[in-house]
Formats: sequence, structure tokens, C-alpha cells
Amino acid sequence: MNLGLAASIFGFIFVAELPDKTAIASLVLATRFKPLVVFAGAALAFIIQSLVAILVGGLFSLLPEAVVHRVAGALFLVFAFFMWRDAGKNEDAEEEETIEKEIAGKKQTFWAGMWTAFIVVFLAEWGDLTQLATATLEAKYRDPVTVFIGATLALWAVSAIAIVIGSRVRTIFNPEITKKIAAVIFALLGVALVIGIL
Repeated sequence: MNLGLAASIFGFIFVAELPDKTAIASLVLATRFKPLVVFAGAALAFIIQSLVAILVGGLFSLLPEAVVHRVAGALFLVFAFFMWRDAGKNEDAEEEETIEKEIAGKKQTFWAGMWTAFIVVFLAEWGDLTQLATATLEAKYRDPVTVFIGATLALWAVSAIAIVIGSRVRTIFNPEITKKIAAVIFALLGVALVIGIL
């Protein structure tokens, strides 16, 4: 495993995941269930979603390297556009309402809470920008173990932070700012890939 690459992937996915709806989902779930219960369900969901992303990225890696770099760059630019566009939207209220409906009436047992967290996070992460970014990174670097570990640890870290915050207060950070930061990073990486710097 390439530790330097894993650290880079961790940082990239970490920043991209901060403003994501799955972080909000983890935060809100932690206001209803015990932190360890939420983390267990979210962590399992992220493992499965990262494996799916690695598999898709492995298929992309069969293409010629120059094509992969340009496609990856174009995808990062698309991700940047959507992140920047969504930065002004207030999705917190809608996300909280959806999650509250999902968990209404459930007993706060370990398995019920874990199952709820797994389902909510799994569905929120499916086809998400960070999942697509993980697939793109696997196609670029062709190192499934390193990409999987870096991406999964980043997703776990963001989820853990959101859970800690959610277990104490409902909201603390501004998702608009973090979305814009993530959009700029995606755009810079996209341009670098398209012109062949990375």
C-alpha cells in the first residue's frame, strides 16, 4: 500500500465529504441514536459503497491511460459544478425531515439504530459525488487497496465528526462554505487532469 497516496486520497475525499448529505444524515441520526450505534451502521454502509466504487473504477482502468485522465478530469469539473451550484441550497431541513420520518417510531435498540443508520447512509451515498470520485481515483491510480483504504477512512472520519457534533448539538458548521471549498478543489483537480499535470 502506498501511504502517501492513501493520505492524499484521504484528504481529498475528507474535504469533499464534509458538506455532503451523508454527513448531515450521520449528524441527524446521532441526535436520535447513540453515537456508536450510528457509526456502526454508517461504517458498514461506507465499506460497501467504497467496494462498489473500486469495482467501477477497476473497469474504467481497462481504458487507455490518456483517455482515463481526460475523462477523470472532465468528471471532476462536473463534480465541481454541481457542488458549487448546490452550495446555495438549504438541504438541511429536507434531509432532517426525511431522516426523522425514517426513524420515527423505532425503538432505540442497538440493532434497530444500526440498521436505520445503515439504510439511510447507504441510500444517501449511492451514486454520490464522493463515490464517483473514488471510482475515478481508482481508474487513475489503479491501486484498489490504497484507494479503498484512503477513501473509506475519510468517509469514516467525516461521519465520526458529524456523529460527535450531532450527539451534542444539531448544527455547528456552514455547509455552503465547505461545499464551495470542495467545489474549488474538484475544479482544480479536474483542470490538472485534463491538461495532463496529474
